[in-house]
Amino acid sequence: MEDNKRGKRPRISKADYSTSRSFSDGDRPARRNGAPQQGERRGAGRNSERTPYGERREGGRPERSSYGERRGTSARSGYSKPGSSRNGSGYGKPFKKRDGAKEGMDAMLRRKPQVNGHYSDNDSAPTEIKEVVRLNKFIANSGVCSRREADTMIQSGVVTVNGEVVTELGTKVNVLTDDVRFNGQRLKGEEKVYIVMNKPKGYVTTASDPHAEKTVMDLLKGCPTRVFPVGRLDKNTTGVLMFTNDGEMAEQLTHPSYNKKKIYQVVLDSPLKEEDKEKLLEGVELSDGVTKADELEYIDAHDHRQLGIEIHSGKNRIVRRMFEALGYEVRALDRVYFAGLTKKGLKKSDWRYLTEGEVNILKMGAYV
Repeated sequence: MEDNKRGKRPRISKADYSTSRSFSDGDRPARRNGAPQQGERRGAGRNSERTPYGERREGGRPERSSYGERRGTSARSGYSKPGSSRNGSGYGKPFKKRDGAKEGMDAMLRRKPQVNGHYSDNDSAPTEIKEVVRLNKFIANSGVCSRREADTMIQSGVVTVNGEVVTELGTKVNVLTDDVRFNGQRLKGEEKVYIVMNKPKGYVTTASDPHAEKTVMDLLKGCPTRVFPVGRLDKNTTGVLMFTNDGEMAEQLTHPSYNKKKIYQVVLDSPLKEEDKEKLLEGVELSDGVTKADELEYIDAHDHRQLGIEIHSGKNRIVRRMFEALGYEVRALDRVYFAGLTKKGLKKSDWRYLTEGEVNILKMGAYV
């Protein structure tokens, strides 16, 4: 009472400040134990807070760090939350990290002729059509069996051509006019099918393998025609893989005499030394002879573990063996180019039919 007479305010401790203070009209009562008071809207003031002097922060803005950066923006990840940005513009655009390896690989591919993307169904490149073929090939193309099995069928006397039994191997037939039958049922040469796939990791490249858990044929369930893979990719190798039922086309794309180019993106366990790069270009000694890279590039200037390599050899596991011969382990291998074909527009496991124009270009052998 004595203090009040002298005009002094009663002393209030900090702990009792928020509950003992008298409020003027318009002030909101403080919460006790986090529960809203009578008449207070639940959730009100969630983004607001009071200073030690009782003033409310306007709009509940996030505090700024000593560097003037708003909390809630991750400077490390390079991504700004919606409604904010690293430069304070507020557009909320994510920061896109530069992929040097992809840019380097794309630059290497741009120097190569590509089948897909340049030719469409409207292209009229002339294609030679073979009307006369060997009988065993005609039977195999009909989807009945393989060419070797067709020879056995012919010799057993169950195949007729224009009503006459044919047992002589090497007999030729006209695919447009001759009537070829197996056990009385007429055979029609299947329409040729050409497919390109972006092979994923973990699938074996084979038409059938009872010991394999997953084969590339499991990914072609939507294709009604019997096709087979052209060449092979290791189980752990990804990338461009072609399928067809055209034996001649398959031979042109895989036989060593045609020297078809393949380009791989390689990731090693350690940076490739400059002297080892030169050795790969000059040729390395393997168990089955000397093999060299046609081209070899660092596709990322800051990471010499990532490379682009071009070869024409079709030997088994050739790329992995070349690096292993120099003491490197291939951590990832992706075929990005095969005889003019790329995986452009295809996600892992996806496939598509080649267009007529693309097939014509492949048949002409324009791209090695």
